[in-house]
Amino acid sequence: MKPFTYSRAASVQEAAQTAASVQGARFIAGGTNLLDLMKLQIETPTHLIDVNHIGLNRIEATDEGGLRIGALVRNTDLAANEVVRRDYAVLSRALLAGASGQLRNKATTAGNLLQRTRCPYFYDTRMPCNKRKPGSGCAAMKGISRGLAIIGTSDACIAQHPSDMAVAMRLLDANVETVTADGTRRSIPIADFHLLPGDTPHVEHRLTPGELIAAVTLPPPIGGTQVYRKVRDRASYAFALVSVAAVFGEDGSARFAFGGIAPKPWRVDAADAAVGSGPKAVADAALAGAQPTAQNAFKQGLTARTLASLFRQKEARA
Repeated sequence: MKPFTYSRAASVQEAAQTAASVQGARFIAGGTNLLDLMKLQIETPTHLIDVNHIGLNRIEATDEGGLRIGALVRNTDLAANEVVRRDYAVLSRALLAGASGQLRNKATTAGNLLQRTRCPYFYDTRMPCNKRKPGSGCAAMKGISRGLAIIGTSDACIAQHPSDMAVAMRLLDANVETVTADGTRRSIPIADFHLLPGDTPHVEHRLTPGELIAAVTLPPPIGGTQVYRKVRDRASYAFALVSVAAVFGEDGSARFAFGGIAPKPWRVDAADAAVGSGPKAVADAALAGAQPTAQNAFKQGLTARTLASLFRQKEARA
């Protein structure tokens, strides 16, 4: 780990101003992703700003009837919250499917959204990676790609987004509230927050330098039967090969969001519209234009089978 300086912010404004004024500064809360990458010298911040004491750890109702989740709310606390379990059950289930109990106790809402989209070659500094060093190439293209993305990729990167929480947030049409050093606040729809790799896979989100996530807001509850299914190689501390978050309405409508298959939480309107034709049609619509490798083409069939299991689960509950 390379040397760095450290400060503890006392307010949101102080944190954002420090980040804007110190080149190479990064925010740190739980540090479950950042510290690992610092140990490997993949991330080399010159200064860490501790934001654990700036009061962003509350879950509150909004005037519109939704929920405002502070950026520093821990994943364990969010999953266990009574309102989340009752009105946003898919979010609670997705959180409990992520990582391990120890990591969920430390990981924050903002940190979960901002964890790096990555593959094994991202961690191996001996191998080319356009995320680590833009323009160096992508070792995964001709390497081991079994767990990687099959849609939304580019010639520069085929890494998959690792978050479970973000998939549920995408399903629920969350908004990401941020603040900048000059006090400007904005709300970014989560559909637009994460970026596809294109020619710049090292740019993963729409935050500007020094911009701090203050909260994530959820709209009023949408009801319906909410389910989350994650298929992975082992039961804990593993990224999804395929995950599906779904809400089935009593009127026969549905909405779906997918993880493990793309560089960002994946949702397309055509998949929702295909619900009446069954799980295979939903999968085909969601994966239209997919470009899998020979090693991960199985994810197309796995997506359809995972959807089929959700349809059966919904019918059993009905």
